[in-house]
Amino acid sequence: MAFNHYAKIKRILAEQASGWYIVRIDKPTKAQNFKGEIVEFDHYYRIYSSTDEPIRYCKFQQLERLASILEVPTESLPVVSVN
Repeated sequence: MAFNHYAKIKRILAEQASGWYIVRIDKPTKAQNFKGEIVEFDHYYRIYSSTDEPIRYCKFQQLERLASILEVPTESLPVVSVN
């Protein structure tokens, strides 16, 4: 089975106290897909704990994929805006 970063995030979040949230960061980033191709994004997301600390390994680019692996609607994810 191939490594799935989103599945790892799901396992990490299962151990977190309630109150974690997601911040969209509007800075370019790159990720390698399963085909070995480098994909560029104009933003990324970071998940923070209820104590406002970034959660290790919880940086990702595709909100829809996280929602899918968590089995929740994208709109229900706790995304906050930061200016």
